Amino acid sequence: MLRHLIPVTFLVLLANFAVWALVNQSVAERAWGGVINGLSYSGYQAGDADNHLSDADIDRDMRVLEGHTAAIRTYGVSDGLDRIAAIAGRHAIDVNLGAWISPDDAKNKKELALAIDTARDNPNVKRLIVGNESLLRADVTVGQLIGYIESAKKQLSIPVTTAEPWHIWLKYPQLADSVDFITVHILPYWEGVPEDGALGYIMYRYRQLATAFPHKHIFIGEVGWPSAGQWVKGAEPSLVNEAKFTRDFLNVASAERLDYSIVEAFDEPWKRGIEGTVGAYWGLWDAARKPKFFMSGSITESSRWLEGYALASLLAFLPIQWFVRRKQYLKFRGKLFYAALIQAVASIVVWAIMAAIAARFLSSDLVAWGVLLGAQVVLLALLLVDGFELAEVLWTRERRRHFEPYKDWTPPPDAPKVSIHVPCYNEPPHMVMETLDALAKLDYPNFEVLIVDNNTKDEAVWKPVEEYCATLGSRFRFFHLPQWPGYKAGALNFALTQTASNAAIVGVIDSDYVVSPDWLKGTVPYFTRAEVGFVQAPQDYRDADESAFKRMCYWEYAGFFHIGMVQRNERNAIIQHGTMTLIRKTALQTTGGWAEWCICEDAELGLRLFENGYEAVYMDHSLGRGLMPDNFSAYKTQRFRWAYGAAQILKRHWRSLAEGHRLTRGQKYHFISGWLPWFADAAHIVFALAAIIWSVFLLLKWVEFPPAVFLVPTLSVFVFKIAAAFLLYRARVKCGWLDRLGAAIAGMGLSHAVARAMWQGMFTSGKPFFRTPKCADKPAALQAILMAREEFALLIALLACAGSVLWKFETQNQSADLWAGMLLVQTLPYWAAFILACVNAWPKKAANRAV
Repeated sequence: MLRHLIPVTFLVLLANFAVWALVNQSVAERAWGGVINGLSYSGYQAGDADNHLSDADIDRDMRVLEGHTAAIRTYGVSDGLDRIAAIAGRHAIDVNLGAWISPDDAKNKKELALAIDTARDNPNVKRLIVGNESLLRADVTVGQLIGYIESAKKQLSIPVTTAEPWHIWLKYPQLADSVDFITVHILPYWEGVPEDGALGYIMYRYRQLATAFPHKHIFIGEVGWPSAGQWVKGAEPSLVNEAKFTRDFLNVASAERLDYSIVEAFDEPWKRGIEGTVGAYWGLWDAARKPKFFMSGSITESSRWLEGYALASLLAFLPIQWFVRRKQYLKFRGKLFYAALIQAVASIVVWAIMAAIAARFLSSDLVAWGVLLGAQVVLLALLLVDGFELAEVLWTRERRRHFEPYKDWTPPPDAPKVSIHVPCYNEPPHMVMETLDALAKLDYPNFEVLIVDNNTKDEAVWKPVEEYCATLGSRFRFFHLPQWPGYKAGALNFALTQTASNAAIVGVIDSDYVVSPDWLKGTVPYFTRAEVGFVQAPQDYRDADESAFKRMCYWEYAGFFHIGMVQRNERNAIIQHGTMTLIRKTALQTTGGWAEWCICEDAELGLRLFENGYEAVYMDHSLGRGLMPDNFSAYKTQRFRWAYGAAQILKRHWRSLAEGHRLTRGQKYHFISGWLPWFADAAHIVFALAAIIWSVFLLLKWVEFPPAVFLVPTLSVFVFKIAAAFLLYRARVKCGWLDRLGAAIAGMGLSHAVARAMWQGMFTSGKPFFRTPKCADKPAALQAILMAREEFALLIALLACAGSVLWKFETQNQSADLWAGMLLVQTLPYWAAFILACVNAWPKKAANRAV
């Protein structure tokens, strides 16, 4: 109803605003109104450590800093960096001059000589810092460094020191004896100290040094907090945390009369290559020389969050309007739920794009960000598909195309003749005989049964069936085709040539199916409408109680036939199956019969019938029951065939699905969205392998953790999919929670087989038809596990990567925890496959007790 449009839109916009405001809520913190004692300044171009700033650029920077800081601290004088002191002097900014010390003694002597000359020539140079963490990097020995310091002290009248972290000073007290004052780096972030404990930590280390060296002045040469990057244990880099830390520190430093230099004046993107992403975000001004926050007033993580909210709302507005207007069959809660989901997807996309822009990624990052954004779009598309199905199942007012088997129709003697085709290949004779016995009991006056055995070589297999057919009367005809092309489709096309000329309907069942006596009586009347091309009953099974493995498989199958097929039927878009199906013979003949090029000839025929304007009737009512695969290998083989066939069909029919008017919008939607999860399985194996490689690179420190903006939504989508699946089962599939869990494990256990099928289906076209063996022996335990060997190998690799990442990066590291969580989520399909293989090998009695 259109009266829902305004309240749905209002509530969604309000909720979206609340989420954006909550994530970006302002933080009140005490203000700072003085002049900063000192700031680090490198003098490099934003993206290149080898490209120094021009005099004009340095002058511009000094104008930015003038009035905000009393001094700057530099790190070297070579390659033109000695120019900084003179330019800073013109803006009344003092300089704590740095001389870079490296492992090269000759370079060090030249650097030191130039630094001494620079200090002599510029009266605003108040101190000389010989070396920056050169002992920490082990570039020189303590003796060598002391030698450089003593040399400088002899030639200058200003104080001389070196800069090291607090623990280096404590480790080498002789170093403190050689300097005029101590320059110490205290950076709580790098030590994993949360922001709210950072000031206490700084003062603790400061007093520790003051106690150890009571007669030495202490200059905190580097202190600060990054605004973005990776977590280190409990230390979160964020703009809010940087602003809070900076304001708090400046106030404490003023009260305690600390001598300090904040690292640093400007963001330095070139530091990514040294310190990772976080290295680029220590500045109080960004790389464009704009203040990242103010020293008074409230603090917000993103000053542009209102723009993000507005963009996300605009992005979702039209889809929400279209959805609420078009889906009048949904209750209010269904419209509200899906509109909120549309808005959430739009907000996630905008959030990711804003994060990419804010990161100011280098050109080398473009490919990585592009891949991550593309993968997230696909993931969010799957979320919308799953969410739409959930909304329709839970909140549809009434089903629009609901069909039940006819109960009161008594077929007359001249009822439409049905020709039932039973293809079989190398099937156990006793199983086929059960199928024939059930067909003989059909409560219908006018039918024939054609059994076509193609390519079975062992006469002992097919001959007993032929003999048994002879005992069932003239309605039953048996054909053995020793060498016949086309697999199952070929056998069915042959049966079509042998079909009685007066038959109006062709029925197809698998050779393991035991049909109900009222199968034809309950379905044939639907063919009185000329538009009906085929009538489909669900696949059902009679051996679910044989083992825990089969019980899990049974409820996994049930999910598709009681949820997916019912929803597809609402838009006349069901998947035709090669069993329990009835087809109008003229429709079958005029559309070209069964496709022998496709190993899923049944689904392909159904799509072709839709393309030719026919309707389908699907009734969610069991009219026959077959047998399930006996082992995990057969189960995977069957699903491999279905997925490979889907890829074949999409390649052949892509024009109808993408353009033209042969299919309705609803049919296009269901055929594309219905197979989209299989493409997601194909993508999953790529992502799993990529995650393993990325993890190895992480351990080698060649790459960084992917941004949380991608990992958090991915984990959230996974949780949503699991929750949605359980809700769908609870609404449509009559089973307990334990069976729902078993169905979920069975479905996930097929992901790897589906992935392999989709990749092969996209790039090959000649896979043979795979028979699903029935009535086979139960596998031994080792054989069952070997059936999941590929999945088991990937499981071990992902677990090893997750454990190694957690071990390498320690605990309380959010980035490592998120990445390990992502790896563990990716193990679930492989865990499922391994569990299913083990259940398959479990002793039967024990398995039944377990269920």
